[in-house]
Amino acid sequence: MRSAYGVETVRAAERALMARLPEGALMQRAAAGLGAACADLLGRVYGSRVVLLVGSGDNGGDALYAGARLARRGAGVTAVPLSPERVHGGGLAALRRAGGVTVAPESAAAVIARADLVVDGIVGIGGKGGLRPDAARLAEAVERSRAAVVAVDLPSGVEADTGQVLGAAVRADLTVTFGTYKPGLLVDPAREYAGVVRLVDIGLELPDGAGLEALQHGDVARLLPRPAAESDKYRRGVVGIAAGSARYPGAAVLAVSGALRGGAGAVRYVGPAADAVIARFPETLVSDRGPAKAGRVQAWVTGPGAGDDAATVAEVLATEVPVLLDADGLRLAERDAVRGRAAPTLMTPHAGEAAALLGVPREEVEGARLAAVRELAAVYRATVLLKGSTTLVADAAGGAVRVNATGTPWLATAGSGDVLSGLGGSLLAAGLSALDAGSVAAYLHGLAGRFAAQGAPAGAHDVADRVPQAWRDVRD
Repeated sequence: MRSAYGVETVRAAERALMARLPEGALMQRAAAGLGAACADLLGRVYGSRVVLLVGSGDNGGDALYAGARLARRGAGVTAVPLSPERVHGGGLAALRRAGGVTVAPESAAAVIARADLVVDGIVGIGGKGGLRPDAARLAEAVERSRAAVVAVDLPSGVEADTGQVLGAAVRADLTVTFGTYKPGLLVDPAREYAGVVRLVDIGLELPDGAGLEALQHGDVARLLPRPAAESDKYRRGVVGIAAGSARYPGAAVLAVSGALRGGAGAVRYVGPAADAVIARFPETLVSDRGPAKAGRVQAWVTGPGAGDDAATVAEVLATEVPVLLDADGLRLAERDAVRGRAAPTLMTPHAGEAAALLGVPREEVEGARLAAVRELAAVYRATVLLKGSTTLVADAAGGAVRVNATGTPWLATAGSGDVLSGLGGSLLAAGLSALDAGSVAAYLHGLAGRFAAQGAPAGAHDVADRVPQAWRDVRD
């Protein structure tokens, strides 16, 4: 599992470690890792042209010491100190001893244009509020260049704790981060600026309780429900699907497909799209008696394609089993009905739906995804899966937010969310917590989208059909 910690936690760990090390040793560890990563990216160091963008903080010192290492291997290294009077003295002296030179910011555009590699050491993890004008001009010059770009710890202009990008920012090909991941490296929009992220271990001792977690294959494999020798359809989990309408029968079909592909022992369907569901999936158990009288289930999914059927949504929310609430269900559900549930609730909005629930513009949610998912979870006392380029899952009880990055832009297609709902519902019915069900569903759904697309358009039914392949890929 990848864990990301906030700025204050990282700084406290750094202070504790520096107190035990000789002066400057921690920076040298960081610089060694940074220098090695730069050399790997360059391939051939000797004769390469390297430009260091140097701020006044420790990131600038890391860049200077790493630049000195590259200069000793034959690179031509030029540093651009943004505040010469506050540049790291030891780092600058080391660079000059190795043969590096400096230029003023107003002369930097020309050397950046000729560079093979630019190292961004302008602002550290404490930077907030966007870049100042002189730094923004350098970021724009980097954007225009053909140089490879390496960010030191975090691209300048993005906020470490929130993932927000307020104005101009450096867009890196590689970010070399120290000690631990920072939330902004894993969450969009900042993640888009980070490129590939390389973690350098500098010996930090971090507490339990990260602010953000990203599941990996092994984590998901351990959570996957597996039938035992004595399993039957009820022990594997029966999921109820209350979805679809005369206008949107396909939503019901896709939600059922997600549930069946997700490993449900059985699926009970309630709604007006029974004929369409049975035609595609004859193993589905259908009922016209409403959710309360449909028969035994271990979890419900409601909302996809529901139109204006608020009564069915309310009936599902009144049950005593876990409920996944999606699409129209998010709009139709009474907030107090969600807040008052004793059983777990998993809500799965996209950014537009989340914005409507919070009463804010969509752009505000997209620009501050971590804040939005945490607020929704707190307001509704529910687990919230905020869909998007990086899907976030926040638990009603607080704790670390889960981030999933297996998704692909090809999943931005009609019905894809309905498949995710059915998949999540099957995992709830199998006994996973709302947090785990949402996290695993997002992970498998993302992989299935990648397998279905393979760089070409694919429909939601293709994504559903690839869920078993994603399951096998994780398991094996």
